[in-house]
Formats: sequence, structure tokens, C-alpha cells
Amino acid sequence: MVLEQQEKSGGIQRQIAGLDALELTAGKKKNPLVRVWSALWPIMTAVLISLAAWELVVLSGWREPWVLPGPREVVPVFFEVVATGTFWDAVALTMQRALVGFALAVLIGGTIGALVSQSWVLRRAFGSLITGLQTMPSIAWFPLAILLFKLSESAILFVVVLGAAPSIANGLIAGVDYTPPILLRVGQTMGLTGFARYRHLIIPASLPSFVAGLKQGWAFAWRSLMAGELLVIIGKQSIGTLLHFSREVSDTAEMIAVMVIILIIGILVDQLFGVVDRAIRSRWGLQRVGD
Repeated sequence: MVLEQQEKSGGIQRQIAGLDALELTAGKKKNPLVRVWSALWPIMTAVLISLAAWELVVLSGWREPWVLPGPREVVPVFFEVVATGTFWDAVALTMQRALVGFALAVLIGGTIGALVSQSWVLRRAFGSLITGLQTMPSIAWFPLAILLFKLSESAILFVVVLGAAPSIANGLIAGVDYTPPILLRVGQTMGLTGFARYRHLIIPASLPSFVAGLKQGWAFAWRSLMAGELLVIIGKQSIGTLLHFSREVSDTAEMIAVMVIILIIGILVDQLFGVVDRAIRSRWGLQRVGD
């Protein structure tokens, strides 16, 4: 009987040692070069597949080459565009508008989300309205924006904020709604009330959902900004005006090159949000294999 208990105890200890070894192995940091390669090869594969599919469509003769040029025509134009000082001035203006508009959307959307999530009266009154605003096409706001602010920077920022703020508010509301009740009870037991309860308990617990709302809010802000720069031409060179003028002169290769630039900026910002998301999951012990 004693031998049997010792064997069981030894088996349990071996299992625990195996789990500890597995955890230590999983926690080891990858070589930086391996991490860079593991992040780049899926993107490179997707780019190559997209270029191949694009070239096949062009070779099929579906549209004339001057209407739909292939990668061999667009890639040289792309590098010509990014090599000019005018292009970087346009990028600087567009990113300035994007960051200012997104910051205002975070401030407004976060405030609205915090208030609505904590009051059932406000939730009944404005919950559906926030969702309705989120689903409303941002381009529909431009006639009103132009009437209110004329052709100005304010008109563009107005639409960017309206496009992004509802998603950010809904992200925070959803995060608060899915805060585990046991955490709320623990906070109440520890005496957390009012702003302290919100700051030290609810906000950290709702952070993953709030970051998802920020990511979606950025996507809406970026789309709204591109639409605004195409519609509201106020004399300053931006990415949207580069796209507009290349269309006006029927320079399809340059137009597609600018579209690729817009796509690349969107992917880069998405990668930044991915870094934040992985940091949160790492802090919470929710890393996926390959992260």
C-alpha cells in the first residue's frame, strides 16, 4: 500500500515537472530574427499571391491595359511617387488629420461609452442611437458637414469623429457589460466605489474589448478621412487629393499606386494595434501559439 502511494506520488511529481518544463519552454523568447521572419513571411506570401492574381486578370484581357494596368506598370510608378517630396508632405498632412480626428473620437467616444455603460437610463435613451450612428455610412455626413463648416479642415474632422466615435463608445460599453460579476463583487468587498472602482477595476477588465473598439474606430476614421479628402478639396496636397487628381487626368497607374499606399498605411496601423493586443494578451496570460 505504501509502495503504491509512493508510486502515485512520484507519478504526480513527474507530471508536474513535465508541465513546469513545458511552461518554461513556452515562455522562452524567440530569436529576434525568427520573430521578424515569422511576422513577415505571411505578409510576403499574401503580397505575392495578390500580385500574381492581379497579373492574371490583366493578362486575361478583361480590360484594356490603360484602364487596368498590371503590376509591371504600377510598381515603377509607385516608387516614383514615394520618391517625391510632395508625396511625403501629402502623407504628413493626411496623418495629421487622421491622428487629430482619431484623438477627438477617442475622447468623445470614450466619455460617451463610460457614461452610457454606467447608467441604465442613458443606455435606454442612447444605446440604439450609438449603434445606429456606427452603421451609418460616413459619406452621408458630408453634405451636412459642408453646410456647417464649408470646405474646410473642420468639415473633414467632423466626419472623421462621427465615423469613429460610435465604434469606440460601443467597444467600451461591451467591455463593461462583459466584466465578470465576481470581479465586481470583489471590488465591492474591497471598498472600491465611484471613480476608483471604474479606474482600478472596470477599465482594466474591459480593456481587451475597448482596444477592439479602438481598432474598429480607427478603421472607420481612416475610411471617413479618405472619403473626405476626395470630396473636400481645400488646396492642400494630401493622399486623397493625389488620388483625386490622378483620376482627373486618367493616370490609372498612379491612381492604383496611391491606392496601394493607402492600403499599406492601413496595414501598418493594424500592426501597431496588433502589438498592443498581444501585449494585453501576454499580460493576461492568453498568448496564442506563434505569438
